[in-house]
Amino acid sequence: MRRIAGIILAVLLIGGVAVAVVAGRDEGTSTATKTVRAVIGSEKAEFFADPEVVEALAAKGYTVKAETSGSWAMEGLDLEGYDLALPSSQAPAVALAAKYKVTGTLPRPFYSPLVVVAHRNAAEVLASNGLATLDEAHRGTLKMDSYLDAARKDRTWQELKGAGKYGELTGTLYLSSTDPQTSNSGALYLAAASYVDNGGKVVAGDGEVDRAAPLLNKLVRVQGAQQSSSDAAFRDFVSGAGNPLVVVYESQVASLLADGQKPDDLVVLYPDTTVNSDHTVVPLTEEGKAVAELLAEDETLRALEVRHGFRPQGGTPKFADGATYLKQELTGVHQAAVPTSKVLHELARRARA
Repeated sequence: MRRIAGIILAVLLIGGVAVAVVAGRDEGTSTATKTVRAVIGSEKAEFFADPEVVEALAAKGYTVKAETSGSWAMEGLDLEGYDLALPSSQAPAVALAAKYKVTGTLPRPFYSPLVVVAHRNAAEVLASNGLATLDEAHRGTLKMDSYLDAARKDRTWQELKGAGKYGELTGTLYLSSTDPQTSNSGALYLAAASYVDNGGKVVAGDGEVDRAAPLLNKLVRVQGAQQSSSDAAFRDFVSGAGNPLVVVYESQVASLLADGQKPDDLVVLYPDTTVNSDHTVVPLTEEGKAVAELLAEDETLRALEVRHGFRPQGGTPKFADGATYLKQELTGVHQAAVPTSKVLHELARRARA
């Protein structure tokens, strides 16, 4: 991953919310005239700590001091004195806007779809058993209907043809995800799964929640303890630890590639039905609104967003090694609608019950 130049301190807050303070430029040399306090999803910490991002913001008169939190945990924080919140999807942003009486359209400067990273052996076994297709050496498609059917039946790797020759492919077949009650990627995974399970419709009412709950509980329960951060889950995967199939953001893979790392054992599977993580700004002050506009419109910052793996709104990124690992355009990938914050919270609660 991109090495962070700057200061990142991690502390544990009440309720298990991890916060990292990301320093901007050194105050003694900063040209910025206004300091903007932000709370952001952890997957954006490296972006805001990047010296080139710090320089681009300073050139416009701003230093952003960012603290990280799980996107869904932001609702429980006291944001008095902050200038903006930047959760990793629209639903928690809408809830925050309602809480702090922020009106108007919330800026969505960039986004990233959920993908599944797989070790090569696992991806090839999935493809051999009709659960995935491979169109490049390091890229393919996960068939969500087929995967959810396997999950309902508690299928094991041992039941899949070709898995027997790989000692690491044992036990129940499942995707590792983060805790959906605190982490955006975990919650969005449930959103995509419930959408497919509901016949291609967003889960909306109590009856549909009741119907989806048993499957979602099975998807989560099989994992045991879950990570609270997609960054930690992705680092574990890259290091070779943990499950061979992990739900992460496409941006995390793109950032790894931009750093010059090209793991031969990595295959990126795009679920044929997935959810975009729409990074959505909740401006709490005029300064926060100004920074949100810069993130959406400033060409230097938009180019840096692509370097960190994010897809700026209104443009097609040119990711490093995209032809091999990543899709430049999300053709063949259906975007599922996300339930309201209230419904998604209930789905997460029932999944973790």
